[in-house]
Amino acid sequence: MPEGDAVYRAAARLRGALDGRTLTRSDFRVPRYATTDLTGRAVLTTVSRGKHLLTRVEGDLTVHTHLRMEGSWQVSPTGRRAPGGDQVRLILANEQWQAVGVKLGMVDLVGTGDEARLVGHLGPDLLGPDWDPDEAVRRLRGAPDRTIGEALLDQRNLAGIGTIYRAETLFLRGVWPWRQVGEIEDLFGLVSLAQRLLNANKGHAGTVTTGDRRPANQTWVYGRAGRPCRRCGTRISRGEMGARPQERLILWCAGCQPR
Repeated sequence: MPEGDAVYRAAARLRGALDGRTLTRSDFRVPRYATTDLTGRAVLTTVSRGKHLLTRVEGDLTVHTHLRMEGSWQVSPTGRRAPGGDQVRLILANEQWQAVGVKLGMVDLVGTGDEARLVGHLGPDLLGPDWDPDEAVRRLRGAPDRTIGEALLDQRNLAGIGTIYRAETLFLRGVWPWRQVGEIEDLFGLVSLAQRLLNANKGHAGTVTTGDRRPANQTWVYGRAGRPCRRCGTRISRGEMGARPQERLILWCAGCQPR
């Protein structure tokens, strides 16, 4: 599933293509909105909220999309054949650009004033104007017996972190993923580090947490299962966290992140 920084970049691409322009095509390919037509309305803006995208349109309407595991927004000049084939879920186009939503996990149309119904449950956005590390810590501490690995992925605590940044943040803080939230003294430092990592990567594709942009050197533990730790040489471990069927990948170094 795309991380918050990837969704942030998707919002920027949509703003560049759609903001301030009148829609000449609106094609919802989901049964619930099959007859919906936004043609003739101007797009006001698109913002990211955690892993959600909100495209606001004239007439107090918001198109809400979520990429889930495999979704993406593809922007190309209007008139070019839309990518994605039968996986396209939504097309929004103006005279210059077309934005094609492929394999979108969620597509909704709500009143702009009702956005909270879809994203109001989210915690502070790591890349949003509402980012508040104190509030993120307060929410995390609400379940002291929960593992920190699971708590960090709960978007109700802080919005935007995924499996990559979870693994990298916990490694850099030396925290074993199964440690309970209540046992961690410096949660503020942990969530602040996660925010800095996402913020450092929001302007470019790919995730770099080591400071080295070479493809094989960008991360500490993510994508490196079975390989030696860059710090201590211990082989990186790979496992799953969470109850079925919501298990998610977790990687860690048993040497740098002891039980």
